[in-house]
Amino acid sequence: MLKKFHQLVNKRLGFMSLLVLMLWIKTVIAYYFDFSLGMTDPLQHFIAIFNPLGFSVVLLSLALYLNKPKPSYILMIIFYIIPSLLLYANVLYFREFTNFISFSTITGVSAVSKGLGNSTMSVMTGHDIIYFLDLIILLVMFATKYVQIDRRPFRKLNALATTMLGAMIFTLNMMIAECNRPQLLGRTFDQTYVVKYLGVPTFTIYDAIQTTHSDQVKSSATGSDIDPDLTYIKQHYAKPDQKYFGVAKKKNVIIIHLESFHQFLLNMKVNDQEVTPFLNSLYNGTDTMSFDNFYNQVGSGKTIDAETMLETGLFGFPSGNFFNHQGMTNTSQAAPAILSQDKGYTSAVFHGNVGSYYSRDTVYKNFGYNYFFDQKYFNDQNKDSLTFGLKDKLMLSESAKYLEQLQQPFYTKFITITNHYSFSLPDYDNDGFVTSDTDDKTVNNYFMTAHYLDNALKEFFAYLKASGLYDNSLIVLYGDHYGLTPSQTPAAGTLMGYTNDTWTDFNESQMQKVPFMIHMKGLKGGINHQYGGEIDVLPTLLHLVGINSENYAQVGTDLLSKDHSQIVAQRNGDFITPKYTVLNSKKEVFDNKTGEQIDLAANPDLAANVKDWSQKVNDQLKTSDNINKLNLLRFYTPLGFKPVDPKQYSYQNQIDRLVKIRKNLGSSSTSLYSKNDDESTTSLYTTDAPELKDNRDPIDNLYSAQNK
Repeated sequence: MLKKFHQLVNKRLGFMSLLVLMLWIKTVIAYYFDFSLGMTDPLQHFIAIFNPLGFSVVLLSLALYLNKPKPSYILMIIFYIIPSLLLYANVLYFREFTNFISFSTITGVSAVSKGLGNSTMSVMTGHDIIYFLDLIILLVMFATKYVQIDRRPFRKLNALATTMLGAMIFTLNMMIAECNRPQLLGRTFDQTYVVKYLGVPTFTIYDAIQTTHSDQVKSSATGSDIDPDLTYIKQHYAKPDQKYFGVAKKKNVIIIHLESFHQFLLNMKVNDQEVTPFLNSLYNGTDTMSFDNFYNQVGSGKTIDAETMLETGLFGFPSGNFFNHQGMTNTSQAAPAILSQDKGYTSAVFHGNVGSYYSRDTVYKNFGYNYFFDQKYFNDQNKDSLTFGLKDKLMLSESAKYLEQLQQPFYTKFITITNHYSFSLPDYDNDGFVTSDTDDKTVNNYFMTAHYLDNALKEFFAYLKASGLYDNSLIVLYGDHYGLTPSQTPAAGTLMGYTNDTWTDFNESQMQKVPFMIHMKGLKGGINHQYGGEIDVLPTLLHLVGINSENYAQVGTDLLSKDHSQIVAQRNGDFITPKYTVLNSKKEVFDNKTGEQIDLAANPDLAANVKDWSQKVNDQLKTSDNINKLNLLRFYTPLGFKPVDPKQYSYQNQIDRLVKIRKNLGSSSTSLYSKNDDESTTSLYTTDAPELKDNRDPIDNLYSAQNK
């Protein structure tokens, strides 16, 4: 047996077969141990196991056409290493983002890598040696001359036959996939579907083709292309409830972006301790309008998708993310520009990561943000930072020295990061909270970082009240996306009384709920049971501050409107209604009250409704994608709105600019600093962060050159 194997691998075709076998083995390992492909039936398992073969045979067979033996082997090994590296890169990416690397992400990799820092190391595991063991084996085989180059000529006809065999295998794969998932490549499925049915390399090539095609189509778009989308938007507009329209007029708007924050964290106890006691007090408070059926609607862009919906009222992309792919060049009608032009708002973002991460420092200019305080504006020492930037207590407390300089009313967004995967937190940041003891360490850590975030927000709210900003501000808190992946949520479910055997797709869909709270002093609060999602935030916010969203290109609707649509679309086409949850392209329908799956064949009326709802979801997603992918807002400007010129914005020398504006305005300045008789309020910010104890940066030092 060993002798036959030795003879086989010393033939050119035999060596190629060995490479195909090794690539197939580690791909299948990745499918079952590192990716969550959601395989639900035996045929899907068969397709997943089968799909690596066709592409591998076709790719590696190309090296057989070279006449010279040595170059043929070199090219074969190169063609082996490329998909191997692509596979492992996707393994690391999936652990972090629960999705696969899109072509737009690859082309924007330099911007992304600046923000990732040491996150690559944090997601590596011991079993990753599997993905490099084959390369070690090959190296040993050649070093010991167990494998030698077959110098005999290889007939072109045999090379062609090998390529044709691979093509036949790939075609068979496509046929079986099409039977199980009709119109796989023709419809807007998420990345997981394509990988599950066709493999990682095929997905990458397909996504590159789609991206290139989209860019070409965008260049040929004309003004009339937006007409059907504007018709859709007009027909689906929801008039504001006059009881709430303008209740926050002239108020500051403070957006708090709760990183990776599941709704189930609210009111939850672990070891008889509240995980988020401060957020619980807001959620259940009389001055907060809370929503308990609010869903994240992100795709592979996750945080960026959430920001895209918040700022523009349009969805992120089905693959990749809007910021890196279109956001840097698209014309946008975003919240900062709308609020500035209609109500005179100053706008700013506070984020403890580098500004180039996901091209924020470029996209925010297109949105019309006046200021962007990124990592370089904070005291960023190694001990202060986690993988994705400054810890929340430090970022929020240091933001006070800039916040007090902004002219009011202002629109500000604070992007928190401590509750980001891998949910790591130094021991010295623990206030005594005892986390869970599930079998999943990530889940246990998740409660720790959520608790830390809660403490950071408690300190921030205390400052807002002490400084006087609280009385004149509308504060919006929302969870951007899920934090725990489908492989981790069952462990969290054990704390809610579930077991792995009783954890269903419906339970998983419930984990897509995230918090949404609107807090303002004197606001009539309570828990609202309306169904909605992140796409509905912008029209809701605009109506609260007294701006009608009717003429803006937004596909969501005001959550407080009587006309609000309660069909909540997911980026992959799944959706939730007040009574039903519909998953896996209508194959699974669950009753929201009982969690039981419903047999559509036995309920024809419901089946008809599901079909109708699905069409509405597809129309909403299609409208959003059409506007973004074709950059159609360059052809449509609402009455009274002026398209943003990003050249008018700069994030350099922002401190000087803040002080100069305040001084030029003199007694007309509306900044908190001016209202406080040109005295800083930073001393009112109390934090127990060990890094800042006796090491505060007084505002007088920060502005000494300008103020004296």
